[in-house]
Formats: sequence, structure tokens, C-alpha cells
Amino acid sequence: MAKSSVTPDQLMVVEASRHIHDGDIVNVGMRLPLLAFALAKATHAPHAKGFFDAGIVRANPVDGPFITMCDASNVDGSLWITEMIDLMHFMQQGRVDVGFLGGAEVDRFGNLNTSYIGTPSRPRVKLPGSGGASDIALLSRRTVILMAHHKGRLVENVSYITSLGYGRDGHERDRLKLSGGPEVLITNRATFAFDPDSHHAVLRSIHPGYTLEEIQRNTGWELVTKGKPVSTPNPSEEETAALAKLDPQGFWTGSGL
Repeated sequence: MAKSSVTPDQLMVVEASRHIHDGDIVNVGMRLPLLAFALAKATHAPHAKGFFDAGIVRANPVDGPFITMCDASNVDGSLWITEMIDLMHFMQQGRVDVGFLGGAEVDRFGNLNTSYIGTPSRPRVKLPGSGGASDIALLSRRTVILMAHHKGRLVENVSYITSLGYGRDGHERDRLKLSGGPEVLITNRATFAFDPDSHHAVLRSIHPGYTLEEIQRNTGWELVTKGKPVSTPNPSEEETAALAKLDPQGFWTGSGL
């Protein structure tokens, strides 16, 4: 596949934004999810509302560039500035449509690890833990996972399930009578959907510049496809212009647009 002028992180932001529907209530995380929400607001989802972990709720697009959720541009014009616990109450009521997640490891069933790498008795690496990620994974109607793509992070089985996807066999949410679950896994190389029956990650599209063989070499499980994976669509002119306004210096996404 031909290389693209779009950076991998820019394409991840655009892909993530496409999973925000107009009218959604979104639990927005830092870095790329922050831009994905703002991009969706500026393009196809003007009526989406964002919950930010800092306790900010906003319904209108951010005017201009910003780096953190607490930037003045994100605070100015917000609907509500409150505490994180109030936003968690909304999640417990089942009112959050989509939550963004990431981690050190993700597996074929969308389980995420942010606790440790290795075994409980002899961890090789200790990680910061859940924060609010486990709550987002359990209580959102659907989740979007963003990850860097290499074999050490896309593993067949995570060392520890910090944030539940579909469990070790793909059906734990069913047994626990939990709704929701991962909708999509977006990496800097490809996009995976989750099969509605097996809940296994299915390679849906490959980002420009990468091949199926490269994706398999950098994935810790045997790829599952349904037909030939398509090429991930590049940003539209509208998406390109909006993202350039939101991240003009490429602080989060690098240069390329």
C-alpha cells in the first residue's frame, strides 16, 4: 500500500471520531480521544455532549487549539463544571453512550491491562492501575479502544484484566449480564471490530502504508478476517481542515495535514 501524508495518530483521531454519533454522551479521555471528540463535534456530531474527567461537561465545539481537558478553551463555554463523582453517577445510570480506553496491553477479546506485566507474584513491570478505566469499561454502552500497534501490546491474553472487555473466553459479559463492551480497536496500523457472536477482534481495515503481513507480524494473536480487509479511508477535506485547526502544531498527532 502507498504511504500517506496523514500521520498514524491523525488517522487514529479521525477513525475514533467516526464512532461518535450525533447526540451521543461521550466519556472523553486525554490525548487522542480529546481531539476525536472535538473533531466529531466540528464535523458530523454537533449535538454530542462530552464528559471530561476533570469534571467538565460541554455541548459546543472547542474554539481553537487545546492540549489538556483543563485548558481555558475547553472550560470556556462549558455547560457544567463539577466534580468527577457527579459524572460517574451518570455512568452508573447507564447514560454514557461511548467511552474511550487505552492501556499497556489489549487482547483479542478487548480486555485491557493497566496493572502489571508478568505474573502477580513476580511482575516484570508495575503499571498505574485502573483510575476510572474499569468503570468506563463496565458502564459505557460501548467503548472505543486506542492503542499503539506492536506485538508486545496486542497480545493473545493480557497479563491481568484491569478493564473488562469480553473476558478470557469472549463471553464473560454475557455470564455477568453486562451490556456494552468494546465496539472497535483502533491502532496506528489498523482498525478491528468485534464479532457480535464470538466477540473476537476482526481485522476490518488496514491503514494506508501497511500490509496484511505487517499487521500479522505485529499482532499477538492469529488474525481473523471476514473477507479482504479494506484500506482505512483517509480524512475528508472537512475532517482535515477541522483537525488542522484543533491541533495546528501537531502537538498530539505530529505533522502531516
